[in-house]
Amino acid sequence: MVDTFLFDLDGTLLPVDTDKMLDEYFLSLTKKLSSYFDPHFLFKSIYQASVDMINNLDPSKTNKEAFFDSFLRMVDYPQDEIEKLFEEFYLNEYKELGKNIKPNEYVKKSLEILKSKGYKIVLATNPVFPEIAIIERIKWAGLEENYFDFITTYENMHFCKPHIQYYEEILEKIGKKADNCYMVGNDVEEDLIAFKLGMKTYLIEDFMINRNSKEVIATHRGSYKDFYEFVSKL
Repeated sequence: MVDTFLFDLDGTLLPVDTDKMLDEYFLSLTKKLSSYFDPHFLFKSIYQASVDMINNLDPSKTNKEAFFDSFLRMVDYPQDEIEKLFEEFYLNEYKELGKNIKPNEYVKKSLEILKSKGYKIVLATNPVFPEIAIIERIKWAGLEENYFDFITTYENMHFCKPHIQYYEEILEKIGKKADNCYMVGNDVEEDLIAFKLGMKTYLIEDFMINRNSKEVIATHRGSYKDFYEFVSKL
């Protein structure tokens, strides 16, 4: 019996073009730290460390640890000081990136329906960002942290999408089996892979990503409005 819904964030709960948002993020961050690091060098270092973090499958390392293991091999700077600089960015300039994002009306309505019906709700965003950044983007979506029973961040997870281990770790942390869950997302490769564990899936098509033109295998698919109508009938 399904009693849990996992939701992607960017392009799903948060109605944005993910690639455009990341471009704006890197531009803002490298500008913020330009007095400390050459912007091009910093971009390349963060990008490579992020790739290494995503590819890391060592279960003894959190994603944060994997990121800094890679990043600090390229950037000669104390970790505690660079973390403070990142935190200052997330508390200030980062918030500006969400000012022009308009929440989708059906997102909040859908989550409120699910909560009222007793479903557990998990924010299954790719955990490549710190908690402070993810909580901020939740607000951009017109939601609050307390909507979710569990939120994946780079501090509390050891794997990233599209690795199946990411979904296995979520199931372990929330104490659920795959057939108890729906995974809702907009990325064909990163989100729909959850079906391989036995999860049901719902593809949100408004900001659909299918970078490698893969065959779409989803239990359901549709727009934000379609999803709202779907959960209304549960």
